[in-house]
Amino acid sequence: MPEATSATHDSAPDTVLVVDFGAQYAQLIARRVREARVYSEIVPSTMPVAEMLAKNPKAIILSGGPSSVYEEGAPQLDRAIFEAGVPVFGMCYGFQLMAVTLGGTVDNTGAREYGRTQLAVSKPGSTLFEGTPENQSVWMSHGDACSAAPEGFTVTASTGVVPVAAFENDEKKLYGVQYHPEVMHSTHGQQVLEHFLYRGAGLKPTWTTGNIVEEQIAAIREQVGDKRAICGLSGGVDSAVAAALVQKAIGSQLTCVYVDHGLMRKGETEQVEKDFVAATGVQLKVVDAQERFLNALAGVSDPETKRKIIGREFIRVFEQAQLEILQEDGPAVAFLVQGTLYPDVVESGGGTGTANIKSHHNVGGLPDDIEFELVEPLRQLFKDEVRMVGQELGLPDEIVQRQPFPGPGLGIRIVGEVTKERLDLLREADAIARHELTAAGLDREIWQCPVVLLADVRSVGVQGDGRTYGHPIVLRPVSSEDAMTADWTRMPYEVLARISTRITNEVADVNRVVLDCTSKPPGTIEWE
Repeated sequence: MPEATSATHDSAPDTVLVVDFGAQYAQLIARRVREARVYSEIVPSTMPVAEMLAKNPKAIILSGGPSSVYEEGAPQLDRAIFEAGVPVFGMCYGFQLMAVTLGGTVDNTGAREYGRTQLAVSKPGSTLFEGTPENQSVWMSHGDACSAAPEGFTVTASTGVVPVAAFENDEKKLYGVQYHPEVMHSTHGQQVLEHFLYRGAGLKPTWTTGNIVEEQIAAIREQVGDKRAICGLSGGVDSAVAAALVQKAIGSQLTCVYVDHGLMRKGETEQVEKDFVAATGVQLKVVDAQERFLNALAGVSDPETKRKIIGREFIRVFEQAQLEILQEDGPAVAFLVQGTLYPDVVESGGGTGTANIKSHHNVGGLPDDIEFELVEPLRQLFKDEVRMVGQELGLPDEIVQRQPFPGPGLGIRIVGEVTKERLDLLREADAIARHELTAAGLDREIWQCPVVLLADVRSVGVQGDGRTYGHPIVLRPVSSEDAMTADWTRMPYEVLARISTRITNEVADVNRVVLDCTSKPPGTIEWE
C-alpha cells in the first residue's frame, strides 16, 4: 500500500480482478495488488466470465484454492477468459486450471509440496522473473503438479518435484506460477506480482489512499442520500476512521454516538470525547450505559454469549439514541456506520469457504431485528490500510496508530464473569502494560498486546511476607501484518520484568503475570 497522498481523478482507476477459488489468501492477493498502487477487486469464481469482462478489468488474477482440478465439482473457468485479450496471472490452483483449460497436463503424482520450497528459475530474464535470483524460496501448497505446459507457453521455473512451476506466454499475456507469491514466505513474490502488473499487463502504479477516500465518499453519499446516519465510536481505530470518512461525506447528517459501556480501557473515554471531536468536528452524543451492560452481563461467563449480549445491548442503546435524535428537526436516521474490516468478515464466516471462528461485535453479534441499514466503508480493508486512510483524513497519530481493540472491549478480556471490580482491576493492569510498552518504544513493533484477567483462576503467591491467593494476568503481545495470522512478540526480558513487577506490586488481588507465547493459528489473538 502506498503512502497517503491526495489526488483528483477524472475517471475510475484501472481495475485488477482477483477471481476467488476458495483460497484462504484471496483477499491477501488483492491487498498485495493495492500495495503495488493498483486498484483490485475480488469476484467469486462462480461469476460468469461475461460479467467479469463487463467490469472492464485491465488484468485478472486467478487465486489458489483447496480443490484438485480433476476433482468432481471442482471450480472451473470458461476458456473465454483466456481469449478475451485481458492479461491473466494464475497462482497455485489458478495456475493448474489455466494449464488444463489451455491443453497442458496436470498430474496427481502423489508428490506433495507444502511450505517453503526452493524454486529454480530457468529463464531469469523472463517477464515475471527479471531481476530475481535463479534460486529463490517460495511458498508451496499443492498435491497435483503440472508436467507439461500448454502449447505456446515457455516454462520459466521448476522445483525438485514439479517440472513446470511457472510458465509464460508473452504474446497472449498469460502467466502462471505454482506457488503463492502473495505470502511473505515467497521472498521475491511481491516483485514477481509487480512484474505481472507493470510488465505483463502494462499497468501504472497510480492508485493511492487518496483514491480510497474519494471512492468511499462518493459511495457513502450515494447510499445515504439526504437521510441521516449514526456511528458508534468505540475508541478504536476502525470506528474512528469510518466515522471520519462518513463525516467528510455527509457532514452534519452524521451523529456519532459514544456508548460508555464501562468496558473501555483507562483514559479512552476522555480520548474519544476530546481528541476525536477536536480532529473531526463531528456531532457527538455520549450515552452512559455502564450499569445497563453490567446488569446484562451478570452471571455470564461463556465468551460467545458475552459477545452476543454486548452486541445486542449496543444496538438497543443505539435505537434509544435514534429516538432521541429523531426528536430533533431533520430527516430520519436510517443508517448505522460500522468499522467492519475484512478480518472481521472472514472470522465470522463471511469469506468464501471459511468457517465461523467467532462472532464479532461488528459482524456476527448483531441481532436479527436490527432496524438500521449498515454503512461499512472499511469492509474490504486491512488494518494497515485503515491507518493510512486515517492519516489521509488528518486524524492524529494518537488515534490512528493506537493498537487494535475489540468492539466488546474488556468484556472479552476477562475469562469469567464480568463485574465492575474485575473491570477496574484489569483496567489498572492494562494501563501499566501500555505505559511500559510506550516507554520502551515498542508501540509500533507490537501489533497488539491484549492484557487478560483469568477471573475464574486463582494461584498461591507470597506478598508482604504473607500468603496470597490472587488472580493471574496474561500478557498477549503479538506481531502481525493484518490480523489474519500472528506470532507472539519476543519482547525484551527487562520490559516484561518491569510490567510484571509493577502489576503485582500496584494492582490489588493480582499475584502472578504470565506470557502467552502462542501463534495464530492455532490460537486467536484474543482469548475469548
